[in-house]
Amino acid sequence: MSSRKVVELFYDVVSPYSWLGFEVMCRYRNLWNIDLKLRPAFLGGVMQGSGNKPPGFVFNKMHYMKHDLRRLAEYFDVPLQQPSDPAEVMFNKGSLAAMRFVAAVQQKGGDKKTEKVSRELWRRIWSEDKDITEPGSLSEAAVKAGLTDGEIKEALEMCTSKEIKEKLKSYTEEALKLGAFGFPMMVCHVDGKPEMFFGSDRFELMAHCIGEKWLGPNPDKAKL
Repeated sequence: MSSRKVVELFYDVVSPYSWLGFEVMCRYRNLWNIDLKLRPAFLGGVMQGSGNKPPGFVFNKMHYMKHDLRRLAEYFDVPLQQPSDPAEVMFNKGSLAAMRFVAAVQQKGGDKKTEKVSRELWRRIWSEDKDITEPGSLSEAAVKAGLTDGEIKEALEMCTSKEIKEKLKSYTEEALKLGAFGFPMMVCHVDGKPEMFFGSDRFELMAHCIGEKWLGPNPDKAKL
């Protein structure tokens, strides 16, 4: 068997398309010969650093996004639905506090706990139309993810530390250096060269790049 290829997944829980990419990569990590690395970063910093504009700033894109997400939720089998006020969620409230919390969880608990907390934060915004900016909201998500009271308290305290702020900033800057202009972004390291794929609709091409087979968004069902 050939050596495992490292795949980095850069994401932000404020991005619904990142949730789709996240779930697909989690489904394939044990099927493909890859080592999946989670890279929680700040989408706001990437948009600013790349000079990109969110789809919500263009009326027709925002209108399309509503229908697009509905169809994608069914196709990817992810319980995604648009919140009552997506502009408030994405632009006014944002995700800086949430992503610092995710970075803190990763710092202490590794990718396994990071995966669970990230999923619960996505679920709060993009399935239950709930807040992710307040400490109480972050705590509720972490409880559902299985973290202990002590782990939650420590992560919340770490959120304001220079170490965690720098960790999130580092991942964000790394994403920009690799060519990011939005999320999700997958970076496959093939023969010492990083291959960047943007969005939740490049999995077939990515599979070809790393010598694997794409079996659709839910490979377990495809094998039945």
